Amino acid sequence: MKIIFSLFLLTILFVGCKKVSSSEQAKIDDDILIQYITDNNLNATATGTGLYYVVNTQGIGASCNENSSVKVSYRGYFTDGSIFDESSAAGASFSLKQVIQGWTEGIPKFNEGGEGILLIPSALGYGTNSSGSVPANSVLIFDVKLIEVL
Repeated sequence: MKIIFSLFLLTILFVGCKKVSSSEQAKIDDDILIQYITDNNLNATATGTGLYYVVNTQGIGASCNENSSVKVSYRGYFTDGSIFDESSAAGASFSLKQVIQGWTEGIPKFNEGGEGILLIPSALGYGTNSSGSVPANSVLIFDVKLIEVL
C-alpha cells in the first residue's frame, strides 16, 4: 500500500511540475488579455506580437521609436487591479532600449501628451522570471502617459 501511495504522490508531483511551453503560455496570456479587454469594455488594438494597446489620447507632440529616451508617468498592475509599480505624476525617464519589450513596442504608439493602456503578455514582460513583486509568467497592465520624448 505504501508503494502505491508513493507512486501516486510522485505522479501528482510530476504532473503538477510540468512546464508550460512558450506557445502554451502565449495562448494562456492571450486568453487572459482578451477576457480583461472584454470585461473592461476596452477598444484595444492587437499588434500581432501579443501586445494590446488602447489610445485614450494620441497626443500632439513629438513621436518616439524603440531607440528613444522618454519621460513617462505610469501605473503598473495585474488584471485583478493590484498595483505592483507606479511613478510619480512627474514621471520617470529612461531609454526604451532598457525596459521590458512591451514598453519598447508600446510607448511609441503615443505622441508626447498621449495617454492610454498597454496590455502586455508575459513574454513581452518578465517572461518566466519573477521581478520584485511580479511573479513569473505575469500578464501586466500599464496606464501610461508619454510626457516627453527626450
